[in-house]
Order: sequence, then C-alpha cells, then structure tokens
Amino acid sequence: MQLKQLALISIAATALLAAPAYAGEGPAGHHHHDDSFSAGEPGNAKKPARVVQVTMSETDGKMLFTPAKVEVKKGEQVKFILRNNGELDHEFILATTAENLKHAEAMKKNPDMEHDDPNGKRLAPKKTNEMIWKFTKKGEFEYSCLIPGHREAGMTGTVVVK
Repeated sequence: MQLKQLALISIAATALLAAPAYAGEGPAGHHHHDDSFSAGEPGNAKKPARVVQVTMSETDGKMLFTPAKVEVKKGEQVKFILRNNGELDHEFILATTAENLKHAEAMKKNPDMEHDDPNGKRLAPKKTNEMIWKFTKKGEFEYSCLIPGHREAGMTGTVVVK
C-alpha cells in the first residue's frame, strides 16, 4: 500500500512541478559543455572493463540502488549495467555529492529534464542501459537519482576510488 501511495504522490508532485516548466523557454536537456567530470571521464568501449550491475527499485516506501557502494581502483574502467526494476523512471547520475545536490535543485525547476550524458542515464521502468566510465581521480563520488523526490527517498550510492 505504501508503495502505491508513494507512486501516486510522486506522479502528482511531478505533474505539479512540471507546470512551471511549460510556462517558458527552459533547457530541454542537460549537457556538459566543457566535457569535464569530477569522477573521471567517459570510458572507451573498445577497452576491457569490469562489469558492475546496478539495479534501481522502489520497496517499502524507499527508493534504492543495489549495490549501494562500489569500490574501484584509480585508473580502472567500469561498465555499469543499469537495470530499472522499479515501476517509476529512475536516473543514474555519477558526480560529487555537492554537484548532485546542485543539479537536484535544477531538476526541481525542470523535472522533465532528460539525461543521456556520459555520466548520467535516465531509464524507464523495466528498461536497461549501460555506461562505461574510467575513474581517473581518487576520492569518494556518488551516483544518485535526481528526479524530484527520489534522492530524498534514499536513492543514492557511493563509489570509492582508491
């Protein structure tokens, strides 16, 4: 019952938040113009990569990624196999926590913003996609769903680069 209520609230909130987006010109999508990313760089599909499957779902009123934490070595290339097992759209956006929080605020103003960037993908329910990423910097990064309400419902994960 809670999941249905959460889904209905999410749909209603999206509809309410989407109305201002249609009031005037705004960004149709989000693009990185300077091609710089905090968590590394887009990977090369022709080179070997470790495969990490990340599942997106909703359960018991929470939204989550499985696994919630991934550890990689600096210089390692990872092929993320993204699978949305949920009933709602979800995103996988890889960046720093600060960048994702800032981006989440922009998403509240433009909730229909589509992501098909080197460091982010949006998936419809029951769909899969993949992202190849080379981790060139040490540190702690995150993957997050920036659709309004999803991050707040627990949809974040951590990448630790050693």
